[in-house]
Amino acid sequence: MKIHFTGIAGAGMSAVALMMRDAGHEVSGSDADVFPPMSTYVAGLGFPVSWRFDAANLPVGLDLLVQGASAKLGGADNPEVLAAQARGVRITTFPELVGEVSRDRRVTVVAGSFGKSTCAALSAHCLHQAGIDSGWMIGAISPSLPATGHWGTEPDLILEGDEYIVGPTDRRSKFALYHPETLLLTSLVHDHVNVFPTFADYEAPFHGLLRDLPSDGLAVIRDHPATRRIAPETQARIVWYDTVPGEGWFSSDVVYGETTRFVLNGPSRAPIALETALLGAHNIENIVGVSALLLELGRLSEAQLVAGVASFQGIRRRLDRLTTGSRVPVIEGFGSSYEKARSAIEAVRLHYPDKPLIVVFEPHTFSWRSREALSWYDTVFEGVARVLICPPPGHGAESHDQSSLADILARTQAAGLSAQAVESAEAVLEALSGLAGDEIVLLLSSGPLMGLPERLPPVFDAIYDPG
Repeated sequence: MKIHFTGIAGAGMSAVALMMRDAGHEVSGSDADVFPPMSTYVAGLGFPVSWRFDAANLPVGLDLLVQGASAKLGGADNPEVLAAQARGVRITTFPELVGEVSRDRRVTVVAGSFGKSTCAALSAHCLHQAGIDSGWMIGAISPSLPATGHWGTEPDLILEGDEYIVGPTDRRSKFALYHPETLLLTSLVHDHVNVFPTFADYEAPFHGLLRDLPSDGLAVIRDHPATRRIAPETQARIVWYDTVPGEGWFSSDVVYGETTRFVLNGPSRAPIALETALLGAHNIENIVGVSALLLELGRLSEAQLVAGVASFQGIRRRLDRLTTGSRVPVIEGFGSSYEKARSAIEAVRLHYPDKPLIVVFEPHTFSWRSREALSWYDTVFEGVARVLICPPPGHGAESHDQSSLADILARTQAAGLSAQAVESAEAVLEALSGLAGDEIVLLLSSGPLMGLPERLPPVFDAIYDPG
């Protein structure tokens, strides 16, 4: 089958394109206004990609067009969509396609408000390193995996399950289409306020996800009041996990460092010593959840799990150290929600407790830009010495009541933070000149952040050379 992906640089879109190519299909794609790391990643995938939308991009004999949901793609007015309609080509979305092609697979969905990309990637990596050719679809790039999407030859298929809606005309959550046998549920806190105005709205798809598990399935769930409240929805076997002793799996004896070591404890099992290069207490939680999943399913031996966890390098933009020699480290975190931003800040403070922390923040997602979420700025930067706030982007602003840069700055300053607005990359570079040399800089965004992840590290490596 010939499949064209309109919006190929979306994390899920490119992963599904790779799955389809692995499954033997002929794949092409297009996109526009894309930034690293996805732009460079997609450019190197080895199938035809155009960086503009044009009817001429559709190959002769096209069987299927997969349409991304981003507002920048132009929706039904996209020239590729119009051309496909004129040719009678079927048009679908990537969640619908994944749901269709995976019906005969043994599907594990990794879902939750945060942690799902890391947990899905770690699960896939552990299996891959152990020589088990499972399939996977992950909405982030991991240096530990050969690709974000893989079809595989084994029955297992690991899918990162996004609760965000399929598209403007299909309000189902993406994971509602994936029919899992097994679920790893990492968290449940209010997010995506532009499409889920209340926590009850946000929670509803997770109720459905739990109900859809078969009675002989497995739900591995992070122990938390919010997840405890919805857990009775499932008839599947429930296994709990946490970072404190409880009725399920938990971590103990954690020693943080460049390599962090801890003990994994499971029901009726001898303790397992694990080590990881990942930063932060939240990643200990992620590792416990994945360990519980893989060991409860019997997919790996304990020795294979130990090796997989130790060799896992994480995923891009989740606390990557970007500088190589600077005595002022520049680390990139993923700040798409309050919880993800707090986790990144707390992780850096945990591993670098004596360094003043400077955060460069871009309110890229709809949630951060919504006036309904202005209260997030009251506490999100606790423990930060200084905050530089970039302008919120304007795409999709008409869909919600958007805060201005001045609104966000004022709210942050009212919380007692040293905060300033920076409206260009040059302004950030100027604001970060003349540091004492004992600081640490954390870049937080889910967007391009004015190119700073590429521009800032070489400047800091030159200016703050420890030699």
